[in-house]
Amino acid sequence: MREIDASQVTEAIATLCVEANCFLAEDVRCALCIAERQEPFAPAREILHILCRNEQIARQERMPICQDTGMAVVFAQVGQDVHITGDFQAAVNEGVRKGYTEGLLRKSVVGDPLRRVNTGDNTPAILHVQLVPGDTLKLTVAPKGFGSENMSRIQMLKPADGVEGFRKFVLETVQLAGSNPCPPIVLGIGVGGSFDKVAYLAKKALLRPLDVPNPDPYYAGLERELLTAINELGIGPQGFGGQTTCLGLAIEQMPTHVAGLPVAVNVSCHVTRRASAQL
Repeated sequence: MREIDASQVTEAIATLCVEANCFLAEDVRCALCIAERQEPFAPAREILHILCRNEQIARQERMPICQDTGMAVVFAQVGQDVHITGDFQAAVNEGVRKGYTEGLLRKSVVGDPLRRVNTGDNTPAILHVQLVPGDTLKLTVAPKGFGSENMSRIQMLKPADGVEGFRKFVLETVQLAGSNPCPPIVLGIGVGGSFDKVAYLAKKALLRPLDVPNPDPYYAGLERELLTAINELGIGPQGFGGQTTCLGLAIEQMPTHVAGLPVAVNVSCHVTRRASAQL
């Protein structure tokens, strides 16, 4: 049994909070640069150029890419042969507190959804824990801004709605979102499971690099079809038109009940942030 001290978790999370907010994931950065080169509509191309320049400045100056530095969403893959000495959840929150305070990141979390008092340190984090084989601990911090989060949707479709109902719901979600999530967007799409699980699948889908398709050829084909259809909507960067509405999307699927077809779409902006470390 390998032991990892909770203090190591705190330090790793603090570092990842800053890295995720200041350094755009390489696959998202590349997709943004490619979109700028390929966008035929001049106003859209200029917006993409500004977004690319903003990313470069953030990286060079170690400054947040976006003023909304998000709510910290933490994914932890915990090896079954790992023992964490100390309170794991407290260590994660202490890392978020340290990262957002010392990194001078905007603190956006309120302690109660109705009374709306800011916690002052961006805690608590949203923590997802998965037990996996092995003796390592992988931590991923994916800060999520709410300009795009607020455009996300979940729907319990009927089995008879089938793949066409699935496609329709995804496209409808993008159309309803319009310019609100600061396109070009990235979509995480969950299908299957239950009401609660499908939302998790959609969030988890945002962790997959944009250049890595679903391992199931059927779903990989759906990803390509949906990306083409979304970019044909003409919403474009920041909603000003053009062919670059979505930089990429990922579908995560799992078995579901015979009577259901849960679907969730987690909308993310071009600043789709994630950073990982392994202890």
